[in-house]
Amino acid sequence: MSTLPVIAAVDGSEDGLRALDWAFDAAHRREAPLRVVHVRQYAAWAQTDVLVAGEPDTAEDPALGQARAHLQGRAFAVPTEYVGMEGVPGALLPELGGDAQLLVLGSRGRGGFTGLLLGSNGMAAARDAECPVVVVPRPGREVHGEAPEEPGPRVVVGLHVDSPDDATLSFAFTEAELRGARLQVVAAYPWPVQTWAAAGQIVPEVIDEVALESETRALADGFLAPHRERHPGVRAEPYVAPGDAAGHLVASSQGADLVVVGRHRRRLLAPARMMGSVTHAVLLHAASPVAVVPPAPPRE
Repeated sequence: MSTLPVIAAVDGSEDGLRALDWAFDAAHRREAPLRVVHVRQYAAWAQTDVLVAGEPDTAEDPALGQARAHLQGRAFAVPTEYVGMEGVPGALLPELGGDAQLLVLGSRGRGGFTGLLLGSNGMAAARDAECPVVVVPRPGREVHGEAPEEPGPRVVVGLHVDSPDDATLSFAFTEAELRGARLQVVAAYPWPVQTWAAAGQIVPEVIDEVALESETRALADGFLAPHRERHPGVRAEPYVAPGDAAGHLVASSQGADLVVVGRHRRRLLAPARMMGSVTHAVLLHAASPVAVVPPAPPRE
């Protein structure tokens, strides 16, 4: 397994401890070290005439002390280090992803506003980090839709058949294999399809929905084939359905171990990092932890 650490961002809140539990389990499954990080933000950093020198004292950091106490007495050991930093969390946390195989944090921190579903630090990390970012939600989120009938561990991944991302599928297959879980692959297609001929006019529908569903399933199976060969022990099941991909992913998050979504590639006319509306909606509303995977580097 990779020797890069799994990083857990903590801040002394219950959300941080949930992220710590998830990161500890992930590090154990990957046989990787765990790095627990607390970024303390002080007003001095916002004052240009104040110089803050030296590293913060990790031994006196209450958030790291709480994390140490929380991990004591575990049935198995994971090599763990504790790191205190000072600065702006929304800027420093994404930078940590350059030296990690996973960055894990809670959906909200100690400073989150009441009713906020995803804090600004989680949003920044999911958008900007170089490694996959896992956001662990608060328990009790309600989602619409029926839970899958088959029990057992399950990982969900979104597949856009028009622009599939190999990194997202690879991460999802690996995670399912690590967990001994089946992989539910959500591939949604637009329906109904409307064609606009002129202002105020709509051409009657000529596309066959059965054919569109069949084509979407065939494309999904084609994209899954090489990953099935590399992970023969993972049972990957395409779930092909019409409508909004975000809605299907959020509904599938009920009872899931993890939902995996991709982050948009940079484009020539949109060079900034973007998450996309589907990823954003899943982060806000999924009942399970969500992994946001950076896109695979473009081929030469």
